[in-house]
Amino acid sequence: MLLVNLALFLTPEPGAEAKEVEETIEGMLLRLEEFCSLADLIRSDTSQILQENIPVLKAKLTEMRGIYAKVDRLEAFVKMVGHHVAFLEADVLQTERDHGAFPQALRRWLGSAGLPSFRNKSPAPVPVTNELPTLYRTEDYFPANAREQMPAPCFL
Repeated sequence: MLLVNLALFLTPEPGAEAKEVEETIEGMLLRLEEFCSLADLIRSDTSQILQENIPVLKAKLTEMRGIYAKVDRLEAFVKMVGHHVAFLEADVLQTERDHGAFPQALRRWLGSAGLPSFRNKSPAPVPVTNELPTLYRTEDYFPANAREQMPAPCFL
């Protein structure tokens, strides 16, 4: 009998093994449930992105293309204005050279400094043949009603 009791004591109970297997299965099921809920969360976020955010981004892209076109027109306008300013500045400098733009006091001061080219030399009268250049109007490039149609800036 001692041997039977010892054998029963040393053999594990089948209920204890079953309980351990059951706990392991419950833990695995709990992890599987967490994984499924995480997959559902990712799926719903993806659906939200595809249904809501992508159309908003497409609308912003269309709006930005319009802004880029306006920036390109503005750059072309600035280049044209720069060309006109350079032309007018060259014209003003040439007119000053042609019509003696030096003030009389400066001529006297240079003449008293001993520079012979400025002493007793009066500019010869030159007939005025200066033509005004054709100017541009800003309104031709940026109409007033276009400013009213411009949408307010939107930010994401």
